[in-house]
Amino acid sequence: MFKHILVPTDGSQLSTETVKRAVGFAREVGAHITFFYAKPEYPVAFYGEGALIDPTTPEKFAEMADQQAQTILGTCAQEAQAANVSSASLAVTSDIPYEAIIGGANEAGCDLIFMASHGRRGFSGLLLGSETQKVLTHSTIPVLVYR
Repeated sequence: MFKHILVPTDGSQLSTETVKRAVGFAREVGAHITFFYAKPEYPVAFYGEGALIDPTTPEKFAEMADQQAQTILGTCAQEAQAANVSSASLAVTSDIPYEAIIGGANEAGCDLIFMASHGRRGFSGLLLGSETQKVLTHSTIPVLVYR
């Protein structure tokens, strides 16, 4: 039925569990997986009285985001390889994760998005429960939500 599954991840514990479930599902149905990570964009600094200044340059920030994406996606690829499931990885820079997820699924030619219902919040967490709801609302590709 499903031949190509997009699995968004942020490296959180729930996301890691979702990756494991998605790999098992893909193995059962004989599907290929594309693991997806949305890297944050460089935060815009606001200057003025009482403003915090981030000494990180945009280039250094992008380098750190790339390293984080490679680490998280590499772990996912190892999980798929251990289960003999073919996989690929896709990382894009976006501060609007649900749009990036849907765009990534379309770009990769996926016929299913397999994602967690809740992720972690804050700078390091990009997959939020509300993001899952937005993907469900806006995607024309079927979405399987793992809880």
